Amino acid sequence: MDKLSPKQLGEKILQNVGGKQNVASVAYCATRLRLVLKDVELVDRAALDKMDQVLGVVEQSGQFQVILGPGTAGKVANEIGELLGFKVGEVDAVTAKKEELKVKNSTPFKLFLRHLSNIFIPLIPAFVGCGVIYGSSKLLSNLNLISGNTYEILKVIGKAVFTYMNIMVGMYTAKEFGGSVTLGGSIAGILSAPGLANIVINGENLVPEQGGIVAVLIACMLGALLEKKLRKVIPSVIDLIVTPTLVLLIVGLGSIYIVHPLGVALTAGISSIVNTLINKGGFLIGALLSGTFLPLVMTGLHRAITPIEVSLLKETGIDLLRPILAMAGAGQVGAGIAIYVKTKNKKLKNIIASSLPVGMLGVGEPLMFGVTLPLGRPFITACLGSMLGGAYVSIMKVGSIGIGLSGLPLILLIPSESIVHYIIGTLLAYIGGFLLTYFTKWDDLSEGADGGMEGNEVLNEILNLK
Repeated sequence: MDKLSPKQLGEKILQNVGGKQNVASVAYCATRLRLVLKDVELVDRAALDKMDQVLGVVEQSGQFQVILGPGTAGKVANEIGELLGFKVGEVDAVTAKKEELKVKNSTPFKLFLRHLSNIFIPLIPAFVGCGVIYGSSKLLSNLNLISGNTYEILKVIGKAVFTYMNIMVGMYTAKEFGGSVTLGGSIAGILSAPGLANIVINGENLVPEQGGIVAVLIACMLGALLEKKLRKVIPSVIDLIVTPTLVLLIVGLGSIYIVHPLGVALTAGISSIVNTLINKGGFLIGALLSGTFLPLVMTGLHRAITPIEVSLLKETGIDLLRPILAMAGAGQVGAGIAIYVKTKNKKLKNIIASSLPVGMLGVGEPLMFGVTLPLGRPFITACLGSMLGGAYVSIMKVGSIGIGLSGLPLILLIPSESIVHYIIGTLLAYIGGFLLTYFTKWDDLSEGADGGMEGNEVLNEILNLK
């Protein structure tokens, strides 16, 4: 059957999700079409699963998500936006109210993690770009291909995100918690100011930026909350002068005397715990982290890891977590290859063939949601298989100098002396995922099956995805 154009595919999807009148908003990410539906019961899941260009469907975060793969998702989303007559991302009032109620019913911890994710996600492009430039400059310098002024220029560019990272985190934190971005940046500036070295607290001079990202997050969050409180009680005629002055004075003093020392202790504690676990725990910690990472992703708890990674990069210049966690995706790749070899379902083979290349590049959603999860046991064997790679890179102390990449592209962020060990770890995760999946009994999808396997339903229940 010929592939449908983005417009035709969009029209077909609309038919199977209850029609135009059932769609309240449309958005997309790298691989998924994200729809907010007025009534999920109107969705014809069987029809969607049978569409050759649909790699899988999942309900998550109040959205009905159709996995289409890189490039296709954005094109289809734009076509659906035109068909519906509103911009991609627009939500009607009824749905907005429903989503507001869902947010109120979310646990405070998950809401806090979502806030953290929203703060750091905008910084990822800078981490990737700077990391690639800095890593490349180090590699070229070690090979004696560049030196002197050229190396120093590339080093300055590669380190740019860290130079003003506290300020950017402060601004995004304030924005996320409903405060003024400029006040957030100013509060972060207090904690980063060189003048802190002239201030003596408890007989010791403060060290600029020593409180790390943790201090910035705490101070700017408190600043945003205080600002919102003050704006409710300060008369509007003097609000512009009084509110920012009080926020900066109160939070500034609190940051110097309380938040900065607290941040120093917490940052040192986090770095020490992570590095000690990996250094002392060796292969056990590496295996545990890689094997449990994808279940964490599915529950949203992985959002807590990003601030830890950023803190490690800021304090030590190396992130020992990123390569270990990347092995989780490699295990899925190995499992995907095993399923491709064993399955008799032609549609499943086509899904795997299109999902494997992007899976190797670090985009694991098509493999996870379109292949291993619907089959049930292969998702578990993929996670267990990844532990082989996670254990190896943990033992070899493989670290990255940036975040935002995974899979084979992460090589660009691995120090040159550790690249070979990262590649070996990836191959071990491929092999582990392949062998465990190939030699484990799982029910294949029969030709024409809709993909609704019991294993997927059980996993959904266990991971509280419904």
